[in-house]
Amino acid sequence: MDWQEICDRGIVNGGNLYRFGKLLARAEQGERLKVGFLGGSITQGSLASTPQRCYAYLVYSWLKERFADAQWEYINAGIGATTSQFGAARVESDLLRHEPDLVFLEYSVNDTNNEFFQETFEGVVRKILTAESASTHVSPALFMFNNVQYNDGVNAEEVHNEIGRAYDLPIVTMKASIYGEIAAGRLKAERITPDNLHPNDEGHKMVADVICNLLEKIFHAVSQNSSLMEDGLPTQNVPFSQDIYTVLEQTVTKNRFISSVRYQNPDFAGGNPVGAQLHTSGFTADSRPQEYGVADVFKNGWRAVEEGSFFEITLDAVSCISVQFCRTIKQPAPIAKAVVDGDEEHAVLLDANFDETWGDCCYLKDIAMWLPRGKHTLRITVAEKPEQPENDFYLISVITV
Repeated sequence: MDWQEICDRGIVNGGNLYRFGKLLARAEQGERLKVGFLGGSITQGSLASTPQRCYAYLVYSWLKERFADAQWEYINAGIGATTSQFGAARVESDLLRHEPDLVFLEYSVNDTNNEFFQETFEGVVRKILTAESASTHVSPALFMFNNVQYNDGVNAEEVHNEIGRAYDLPIVTMKASIYGEIAAGRLKAERITPDNLHPNDEGHKMVADVICNLLEKIFHAVSQNSSLMEDGLPTQNVPFSQDIYTVLEQTVTKNRFISSVRYQNPDFAGGNPVGAQLHTSGFTADSRPQEYGVADVFKNGWRAVEEGSFFEITLDAVSCISVQFCRTIKQPAPIAKAVVDGDEEHAVLLDANFDETWGDCCYLKDIAMWLPRGKHTLRITVAEKPEQPENDFYLISVITV
């Protein structure tokens, strides 16, 4: 295999270089810089033998070596089995509050290739691009990429890359690069992944190589004050003239998920936050700390087990209501029902029993979508309690748009 050719084949878009130019200047001046990663289980580091062998840490290590005078900080906000719908609701709390200078974004194997996830993905992109550090007043550079199912090449890159090109982001894909070799029979999938999705150490290294290949080209172009077009790479805007992301008027989708908000029990610790009123009976707040960062998802929620226990939240100026709850392999577990505005006819069952074997799942369920925007009340009630429950009903969060 000609690895350089394979990595080059993975380049989808070179991207606008303005923010990368500013990043390069700060790195060469030895400033303190933060690099953040947002995505699903591959970003979290699933099936890498150690956290330091996942693609995200390898890219971070490459940056530290490439810009040895800078002081780099690593932020991994990957959470397994989650989509960009959840990403749009949590990007501020899990990533942007750390004020990253460079962000890598990937949801291509967790999202479905459809209009819904194109809109949720655009919400994440715009939240990142419009964020600004309170200390430096600098907005992050954004680099996106596409992972892939290694048995059939399925991912959401068609709709995601339409967003990426519209904002002229640097983009690479594992579909045209690594999977291209598998499809051509020159690389065995089992060499790099045991389940046709999550890379092993060698697979994570390949993913990092594809990313760093374009990064090197970007930093070279910036240092030479040249254009990626001169290297035959696709890009749509003048590289250094302006920060094109400071004016984001036109959107690809309706972009409604940019207003996503997530509620967990710490938000109510000092009373009801603006726009929400909470009443509970039988649901208790979980005050356990998150022991291993944002991926410790079964924390900060509310739990109940007794039949008739209820959680009721009234929300102002919302049109969509979703909930996250734990679906558990420790069975039997209670079943709850969710009702919006007293509409029992359209009640949604929330079954905490999970039929998979790989572990408990942070499950996101849409309860009511595109209601008339205004004040709405969500009531969750424990409807069925097993005689001898092995687990409780655990409500992780409420997400609104």
